[in-house]
Amino acid sequence: MPTRKSSRPAPAIPAETASGASAEHLAIKLGDRVKQLRTERNWSLESLASASGVSRSMLSQIEREQANPTLVVTLRIAAAFKMSLADLLQSPSASSSVTVIRADDHAYHYKSDAHCRIRTLSPLNLEKDVEFYEVQLESQGELRSAAHFQRTREFLTVQKGQVRVESAGDIETLHPGDSASYRADVPHAVVNIGKGTALLYLVVIYM
Repeated sequence: MPTRKSSRPAPAIPAETASGASAEHLAIKLGDRVKQLRTERNWSLESLASASGVSRSMLSQIEREQANPTLVVTLRIAAAFKMSLADLLQSPSASSSVTVIRADDHAYHYKSDAHCRIRTLSPLNLEKDVEFYEVQLESQGELRSAAHFQRTREFLTVQKGQVRVESAGDIETLHPGDSASYRADVPHAVVNIGKGTALLYLVVIYM
């Protein structure tokens, strides 16, 4: 059933809020907030436009504090970030100190194919000295990597399944509950040698 469209123009963000904040202040705060959230997710303006249904040019104007968006537009942006309107309008300094990565946030789905699925569990805006991943390998699936930077190490914990770890010619077999650390500045691999899906947690540390 098509949605009925109202001829009434969509309201803009109120000129005065309960806290007495002006529309100009809200627009500035919203522009900073949208840019911060987009950067954290490593989204381009095109990505946010696609997720929200708000045009790229409008989003650019909002981030540059050149537009006072309507309430409908602001709600669409909040929905794209899977946030409430109140959470979106919070300034970064007033927002929660807890960073949550939702399971269905595709910005954190690093890789997905028939044999391997990798999801990033660490915030995308972290300095690239530590990375945390959830890895699912189907039977006979493998994750092979070229050498990383010198002194890089990986720490692997097996939650489910049986895998083989290869590093610098060394090979170890891991079972559920086992953990291993190994050099990642040489060619290395994790191979599912079990019959079912293997679930792993991988931490990469750049020394």
